[in-house]
Amino acid sequence: MHTAITIDALKVLDAIDRKGSFAGAAGELFRVPSAISYTVQKLEEDLNVSIFDRSGHKAVLTPAGRYLLEEGRSLLEAAENLAHSTRQVAEGWETRLRIGFNSLMPADCLFPAIEAFYQLGVPVDVQIVEEVFAGAWDALQSRRVDMIVGADQLSKPAGSFTTKALGEVPFVFAVAANHPLANAKEPLAEADIAPYPAAVAADTSRSLPPGHAGIFRRQRTLTVSNIDQKIAVQEAGLGVGWLPVPRIREQLARGSLIAKEVHEPRPAIAIHLARHSEDKGKALMWFWDYLGNDNGIQNWLQPE
Repeated sequence: MHTAITIDALKVLDAIDRKGSFAGAAGELFRVPSAISYTVQKLEEDLNVSIFDRSGHKAVLTPAGRYLLEEGRSLLEAAENLAHSTRQVAEGWETRLRIGFNSLMPADCLFPAIEAFYQLGVPVDVQIVEEVFAGAWDALQSRRVDMIVGADQLSKPAGSFTTKALGEVPFVFAVAANHPLANAKEPLAEADIAPYPAAVAADTSRSLPPGHAGIFRRQRTLTVSNIDQKIAVQEAGLGVGWLPVPRIREQLARGSLIAKEVHEPRPAIAIHLARHSEDKGKALMWFWDYLGNDNGIQNWLQPE
């Protein structure tokens, strides 16, 4: 579909407005003044509007011309961004990278990597997405994210994925300091725990089978959206359950949460980086290498 408004015509209007004259625009664009005048005249004829008021000594934009220029500058910026993004893709850089992270880990585990990436000066948009349990693998499998930080092996689906081990997350059964179970005899049995609501973080998986939350058969549940909310619920004494030790070190240290031994301890979960094996964009691989060797994550998992 033909349109009278071209990128070149908008560049001419922009230059005239910034330089204050047709002659100034001609100098900036390395054209003769007659070429600038022709471009404006042709645009006015094609649109059937007056873009400049020429009644005075100096051509002044009409209201329609001012509107065209202001809206056109958005198009000029979009065109420049499109050209830059195209060059970026041609060089192997993605325009956007979506990083999913398992809710077992705090989002700030990713902050040092993001800060270091920004130092490269590459204009890649970075999005971080929190997922719970099998939702991490589900997001990767369905390509809602490009890589996962903290993917477990228990809910890994079939497919061509590459993984890199990060370490193990240990768990403790935790209750609030004022909870009836805080002073109960250990190890706790199912009969001791079942009368109290279990705090549960809802699995964000959309298609894969949801993860197992370690709930007893007769136990009521209080379901929240992520591990942060689960910790808060348990700290408030509204529920009990298993929590990742690295996430609650401060609460355990100050005594707002109490770790209790149970008859059947929950084993540690091995967590990994994960991506589609065929995906090797520059931004993806930069984060893959950085996070795979990130001492910050190792220190979070096993502080010195």
